Amino acid sequence: MKLLITGMAGFIGHAVARRLSGRGHEILGVDNLNAYYDVALKQARLDDLGDCPDVRFRRLDLADREATARLFAEEGFDRVVHLAAQPGVRYSLENPHAYADANLIAHLNVLEGCRHQRVEHLVYASSSSVYGANDKVPFATDDNVDHPISLYAATKKANELMAHTYAHLYELPTTGLRFFTVYGPWGRPDMAMFKFARAVLAGEPIEIYNHGEMSRDFTYIDDIVEGIVRILDVVPGRGTDEAAGGAPYALYNIGHGSPVALMDFVRAVEAATGRQAICDFQPMQPGDVPRTWADTEALFAATGYRPRVGVEEGVRRFVDWYRGFYGV
Repeated sequence: MKLLITGMAGFIGHAVARRLSGRGHEILGVDNLNAYYDVALKQARLDDLGDCPDVRFRRLDLADREATARLFAEEGFDRVVHLAAQPGVRYSLENPHAYADANLIAHLNVLEGCRHQRVEHLVYASSSSVYGANDKVPFATDDNVDHPISLYAATKKANELMAHTYAHLYELPTTGLRFFTVYGPWGRPDMAMFKFARAVLAGEPIEIYNHGEMSRDFTYIDDIVEGIVRILDVVPGRGTDEAAGGAPYALYNIGHGSPVALMDFVRAVEAATGRQAICDFQPMQPGDVPRTWADTEALFAATGYRPRVGVEEGVRRFVDWYRGFYGV
């Protein structure tokens, strides 16, 4: 098959490209290499794919309607893994227009490309942030998610609605994946794993929000990638979404399925680094939520796969990578 991976210079996109390489596919990755975080890290991920002869890269901003349409028309993709987005809950309070461009306009341009070129399956990234401050746990995809508490979450919910519309109107098979706190080697510097390890190794304090009374469904990158690769082959057909006219539309949580208390995560970082964390306890931040917990039974039923990497092992692997990559 010929595959498009958007956001290939990103954390998950890089890992998916490496996982799919060598399986007989032709892979093209695109990314706009924006400066939301260290561009050198993004370039290093692309350089890491240099030994994958079946992987090509093109710099492209998917918010550019004409350039994106040309991409789809020229390449003729069979399937698309759409991971490009503006991430981050807190940054959406500072730069909301970045989310409209990257998460709404770009998503629409990808949907249009898939529609006109009759792509056989679009798999796209949603987020656990859509659940907002829901009290019911674990979070299930049939829970009400009509009350987002950040613009980032609102754009991800909009992505799901837009994908459903295209599945219904044009019979474009789409699958959305609600990611739960992905971490691991090559991770993003704005996420807790990266920030905690960097600060602890440097002997600097780490900010602990809600005074430590938080938990997250931390999910190791290899488990996320395995779920994506498997669901790529589970193409929804007409009648899949029986609740809304039988559109070829599917939606899954993709997480570990077992939340970890934030302070237990900090202790795992301490164990992996061999150093004690200096904790700076802070109140809850706007747009943040106290806990996340994925109900992953539907994904298991569709793919037969359950996550395998526990948080202690996953944190150790990240710290080992961080030390090697940054020479710490």
